[in-house]
Amino acid sequence: MKASQFHIATLKEAPADAEVVSHQLMMRAGMIKKLGAGIYTYMPMGLQVIRKVEAIVREEMNRASAIELTMPVIQPAELWQETGRFEKMGPELLRIRDRHDRDFVVQPTSEEVVTDIARQEIRSYKQLPKNFYQIQTKFRDERRPRFGLMRGREFIMKDAYSFDRNPAAAQASYQAMAQAYRRIFDRFGLRYRAVAADSGAIGGDLSEEFQVIAATGEDAIVYCPSSDYAANMEKAEALPPAGPRPAAVEAMKKTATPGKSTCADVAALLSLPLERTVKSLVLATDELDEQGAVVKTQVCLLLLRGDHDMNEVKVGKVPGLAAFRFATVTEIEDHFGCKPGYLGPIGLQKPVRVIADREVAVMADWICGANEVDYHITGVNWGRDLPEPELVTDLRNVVAGDASPDGQGNLAIERGIEVGHVFYLGTKYSKAMNASFLDEDGKPKLMEMGCYGIGITRLPAAAIEQNHDERGIIWPDALAPFTVVICPIGAHRSAAVRERSEQVHDALSALGVEVMLDDRDERPGAMFADWELIGVPHRLVISERGLKEGQLEYQHRKDAAATKVLDAEVMGFLRTRLGL
Repeated sequence: MKASQFHIATLKEAPADAEVVSHQLMMRAGMIKKLGAGIYTYMPMGLQVIRKVEAIVREEMNRASAIELTMPVIQPAELWQETGRFEKMGPELLRIRDRHDRDFVVQPTSEEVVTDIARQEIRSYKQLPKNFYQIQTKFRDERRPRFGLMRGREFIMKDAYSFDRNPAAAQASYQAMAQAYRRIFDRFGLRYRAVAADSGAIGGDLSEEFQVIAATGEDAIVYCPSSDYAANMEKAEALPPAGPRPAAVEAMKKTATPGKSTCADVAALLSLPLERTVKSLVLATDELDEQGAVVKTQVCLLLLRGDHDMNEVKVGKVPGLAAFRFATVTEIEDHFGCKPGYLGPIGLQKPVRVIADREVAVMADWICGANEVDYHITGVNWGRDLPEPELVTDLRNVVAGDASPDGQGNLAIERGIEVGHVFYLGTKYSKAMNASFLDEDGKPKLMEMGCYGIGITRLPAAAIEQNHDERGIIWPDALAPFTVVICPIGAHRSAAVRERSEQVHDALSALGVEVMLDDRDERPGAMFADWELIGVPHRLVISERGLKEGQLEYQHRKDAAATKVLDAEVMGFLRTRLGL
């Protein structure tokens, strides 16, 4: 490929709304162009990268015996209504109507459609297992799209769906996909972790996320440096503290804390560790009638240590709290007789359900709100001053230094960007849509399912977050839009430079190398700056002076300086560097 035949449009400055490095560099390198909020055109340079991603994913999916198809972007609402997700999925699901006033959705994922295919096409156990996949455009109406391709509204995803006879076979399919994902991310040359995860809105029992390690990542990855344990923050378990609850030492006392409504402020005022305080979080659940009207509201008080944060996913799995919301100020004042900031479990106006985190359950002489503005209670103890909590469970996010759930050491935390996710779904969708087959005994059975996604367009952004410097992108070879760029110096003045540049270009092309010959007659500094910004890994500079000396200059994108290579040996040198 010659630059004059391609489209290269680099920028010196990133747009003002480009917040993270990948967004800034993809815009500056001319890889994407914004059309609307969270919607981008993939420009030729960016599309080169996306096609690289697709090719590797497709090769490994085919190797794992998955079968490619393509499902419609626009899907009938009836299928989504069968599973209940048309109503439950919320505003991220873009709902539209056609000219006949029929409801449709713009697909964010395709569990319903692929299950409909399976229930029509798969009749017998002899047709199983099956794994269908597609590489297709998706749309999720994000409330606040940001970070370029990291959290856009329209994106490309590879989604696959397996169908099996029984749970054992389904878990074998799951493991096959998990291993295929490891091969995919290994080939991309990225540092990543596979972590245990919560299944979220997709549903299911077994789930792993594949996280590219990056300091700018949105997700917290929890892992044990001395073992293989790894999980995302939603999934990581905070183990119960070791040892029994200490005996009470202090007397309970109401203490003035004027203007101090947070645990941190109270601890500072009393010159006590923050770990001695307990925060009160008030939730509510509503019981609805058939018309959707609230007929009963249950108020619940969660108690966490003052230095810990509530984990909403864990709380949502507490019995009775699946559809929790935060209580209103009116509900709080009605039950506690006080506004938020000074709440606690002692002296309530109305009874509430009290649930304590594991840490709080073994605390003694702790501090909580007095349900009176400007006052807290010190020296609080379970059993003596208030009844034991109704339920003790894990409610919090883990913190670095917590014991690892596998007992092999202490936890550490780093940041990551989710680029892939695998789920074992069981019969969640096949039961809702009656996707069954006739088993060997002649009886109908529900298909066991799994689903597996990779963010095709998110992955290049994640790679950039992990691989960049002050000059621009540093692509791994497997993802680079071009593997080699040839930069001829003064080619418009030197026939020898033009001829040698084209010879090397043609020789590399014949070897199957994606090579770019920059024939734009740019100044060397501008030419080098463009390709360093774009991030092509291997650069070969050909100049008249170098040819006279019988040498060319090679520089890897990560190298601080160029290496002189004998012209006569340059192809052998490049073959070695490219692993050919």
